Amino acid sequence: MEDVLRIIKALADKNRLEIVLMLGGTELCVCHIVEALALAPSTVSEHLSILERAGLIETRKKGRWVHCRLPEKPLPEAESALKWIISSLKKGRQK
Repeated sequence: MEDVLRIIKALADKNRLEIVLMLGGTELCVCHIVEALALAPSTVSEHLSILERAGLIETRKKGRWVHCRLPEKPLPEAESALKWIISSLKKGRQK
């Protein structure tokens, strides 16, 4: 139950939804996410921390840079949410 609540809270923000959509099928450097969202790096970092704690993204350091991606093996609750969100948001953009 706690995992589900954490996921719902993590996805209850427009910017975090946008991050999940950007990461659908790819890995991005945090610097690219900052640029795409036009937010302060500290704000993006907070959003990424919330998504990571919910199990919706993974981060890894590559030299000086931090890269983000959707998890290869997400929690079952997170996997269902990610598939639904990405599918719904992509359909919404095509309209």
